[in-house]
Amino acid sequence: MKRERLIMAACALTAFNAAMSAAPRGTEEVPDTAIATINLRGIEVSANRASKNTPVAQTTITKAQLERQNDGRDLPFLLGMTPSVVATSDAGAGVGYSSLRVRGTDATRINVMANGVPVNDGESHVVYWVNMPDLASSLRDVQIQRGAGTSANGSGAFGASINMVTDAPSEDAYGVLTGSYGSFNTHKETLRVGSGLLGDHWTVDARLSNIGTDGYIRRASSDLWSYFGQVGYSNHGTSLRLITFGGKEETYMAWDYASPEQMKEFGRRYNPCGEYTDDEGRTAYYPDQKDYFTQHHFQLHLSQRLSDRWHLTSALFYTKGDGHYDQYKTRRTLVEYGLTPFVTADGTTVEKSDLIRLKFNDNDFGGATVTTNYRYGRVDATAGATVSYFHGRHFGQVKWVRNYVGPINPLQQYYDNTGEKWDGNIYARANVQVSRPFAAFADLQYRVIDYKISGVSDNYDWNTGGMAPVEVDRRWGFFNPKVGINFADGDRHRAFASWSVAHREPVRDNFTDGDRRHDPKAERMFDYELGYTFGHPLFSLGVNLYYMDYKDQLVLTGALSDTGNPLSVNAPRSYRAGIELQGALRPCRWFDWEINATFSRNRIKDFTEYIYEDEWTNPIANYLGSTTIAFSPSVTANNAFNFHWRGLDASLMTHYVSRQYLSNAESREQMLDAYCVSDLALAYDFGSVAGLRGLSVGVTVHNLFNEKYENNGYAGAGYYVDDRGEKVVYRYCGLAAQATTNLIGTVTLKF
Repeated sequence: MKRERLIMAACALTAFNAAMSAAPRGTEEVPDTAIATINLRGIEVSANRASKNTPVAQTTITKAQLERQNDGRDLPFLLGMTPSVVATSDAGAGVGYSSLRVRGTDATRINVMANGVPVNDGESHVVYWVNMPDLASSLRDVQIQRGAGTSANGSGAFGASINMVTDAPSEDAYGVLTGSYGSFNTHKETLRVGSGLLGDHWTVDARLSNIGTDGYIRRASSDLWSYFGQVGYSNHGTSLRLITFGGKEETYMAWDYASPEQMKEFGRRYNPCGEYTDDEGRTAYYPDQKDYFTQHHFQLHLSQRLSDRWHLTSALFYTKGDGHYDQYKTRRTLVEYGLTPFVTADGTTVEKSDLIRLKFNDNDFGGATVTTNYRYGRVDATAGATVSYFHGRHFGQVKWVRNYVGPINPLQQYYDNTGEKWDGNIYARANVQVSRPFAAFADLQYRVIDYKISGVSDNYDWNTGGMAPVEVDRRWGFFNPKVGINFADGDRHRAFASWSVAHREPVRDNFTDGDRRHDPKAERMFDYELGYTFGHPLFSLGVNLYYMDYKDQLVLTGALSDTGNPLSVNAPRSYRAGIELQGALRPCRWFDWEINATFSRNRIKDFTEYIYEDEWTNPIANYLGSTTIAFSPSVTANNAFNFHWRGLDASLMTHYVSRQYLSNAESREQMLDAYCVSDLALAYDFGSVAGLRGLSVGVTVHNLFNEKYENNGYAGAGYYVDDRGEKVVYRYCGLAAQATTNLIGTVTLKF
C-alpha cells in the first residue's frame, strides 16, 4: 500500500499525465492525406457503431491521434491512453506479441471488427495484433465501446468492442513515406500511395510496412511485414470497395516470462524461452524458438442508396491464417509425444528427453453481412444479419529428440484435431427522438452458434495411455436485448442510462486445456450503465457509472497451459463495478489538457480454488469466498499535457495502473505491483520543403522516468505431501518485464 501511495504521489509530481479521453478536444486537425476523401457514407461500419445519441460508453480515436503516436508499436499501445484500457507486451517494448484489457476483461471478451467484419479468431476469440502489424497506418479511426455496447458481428462483447474503420479512398493522388528508428534496434518503414480519382469513378490505395526489433527482453525479436490495399468504385448512390490487408510475422518467443527469483539472479531482461543445457553441460538457447504466421484479410463492401430514407450495405469477407511455432522443450516424457522410451548403450532406460516440437494452425474464416438503414424524421433504425463459418486444423509434429535410439519418423505427428464453427446473428436497432431532448434506444439481437471439435488433443491421457480424444459438439442460442434512453440538451449536456444483456460461449481452450471434470458453461452478463458529459469550448467533463453482473463468468485462474495460453474457470456469480471519469481543458489555442481515471471493484462472490498435487492429480478445494478477479486493477488513470505552437507539437503523457493479482486467490506472492509510466513526444512539421508536400520529424521518449515495472504475468499453484503427511501448498508466478527508458525517432515525407 505504501508503494502504491508513493507511485501515485510521484505521478502527481511528474505531471500526472496520460489520456486520449473521450472528452471533446475541439476541432481535430485532419491530416493532409485524409483531405478530399470520397464520402462513401460507410453504413457497413455505422451499423455497428454508436452515435452521439446512443446510450453507450464510448471513445473514438481519430486518425490524427493515431498518427501522433504511431512509431511502430502495436495498436493496443496506441489505444492505451483511453479510459479503462491496459496494454501489455511480451517483448517489453510494445512490438511483437501484445494485447489489451478493458475494465479488467481479457482479449477473448473484447469484440474486434474492421469495417464491420469480425476479426477475432473463431475458436480462441483472441485478436493476435502481431498478425496485423502497422494496421494503424491504414485506419481512419477507432471506436471503443466499453461494456456490452451495440450489437456486433462475431463473438459477443463482454468487456468492450473495438470498431476499426480503414482509410477512405482519396480523390487526390498522394504518397507518404515514414521511417522510424530507436532503442533495441526497433525500426519501422511505411510507404503509402494513392492514385486519386481515376475516370471520375475509380481509386486505388496501397500501403507496405516493415517493422523489426530486437526486443527489450533478450532474444524477443520480431520481423514483421504487412500490407493494405483497396480498389474503390463510386457512382451516384453506389459504392463498391475491395479491401485486403494482412501480415507475415516471425517472432522469437517471450511468453514464458521470468519468475521474480530468475529476475533477481539473471536480470529483468532474462528470457527462459528456448533455454537448454547442451551435451557439455553449458547453458544454450535454441535459435529457432520462434512463432511464424501469415494472415490475409479480404473484404468486398457494397453500399447502395435506395432512396432518401433507405440505405443498403452488404459485405463478403474471407480470412486465411496459416503458421506454426518451433519450440525446444526440456525433459519431456516421450510417450506424451507418441515416442517409445529407449535404452542407451550403458543400459539406461530413458523415459524423458529434450525434444523440439512444431505446432501448426491452418485456419479459414469467411462469411457475409447485410444491413439496411432507415432514417426519417425522428427515427434512425437499422436491421442486419451475419453468417460466418470457421474451419481450423491444429496438429503437432516432433522435429528432433536428443540422442534418441529407435525408429522415429521425420516430423512425426503426435496430435491432430479440427474445429468447425457456424456463427449467425440477426439484429434490429432503433433510435427514436421521442421529444426534443430525449431519445429512446432499443437493440435486439439473436445469435446462434454451432461448434464442433474432433480428433485428439495435445494432452496425454495417462488413464488410457494415449493422446486425449477431444470431441465437442455444442450449440447455443443467445438473445441479447439492449434498451436505454439518451438526453441531449444542445451540444453541451448529454446524459444516458442503459441496460444490456450479453452472452458468450466458451472458447477452444476452455474445452481442450481446462479441467475436464468442470465442463465449461456459456456466460451471461447484465450490464447497467449511467453516464453524463458536459461539453464547452473551454473545457469538458464526463462521468460514467457501470455495473457488470456476471453469471458463470469464465475468469482467468492465472495459470497457463502447456502452450502458454491462460486458463479459465466458471465462477457462478461475479461482478465488475466502477466509475469512469474524463475531463479536458483547452484554455488557449496552443495548449490542452486531457485526463481520465477509472475506479473499480471487481469481485468473484463465491470462489473455490482447486489445487492439484504436483499440479496434475488429486485436487483439493480451497474455499476463498469473495475475492478480487485476476488482472483487474482497481485504479487506472491517464493524463496528457499537449502543446501546439506553429509547427511544433509536444505531449507529456502518463499512465497509472494500480496493483493487480495474477490469480483469484489474492496472493501477494502472485501480484503485479502498481506502476506509473510517462512518455514525452516531440514533433515538428516543416510544411512544404524542397519540392515535398510535407516534411515532419519527431522523437518519443518512452518511460521517461525509468520506471521498472511489469504489466502482465501468469501464476500457478500446487501442493505436495511432506514427511508428516501434511499437504503443503506452494505458489509461483512469471512476470512480463517492460522496457526502461527508451526512445524512437520518426521522419515523414509527403509527396
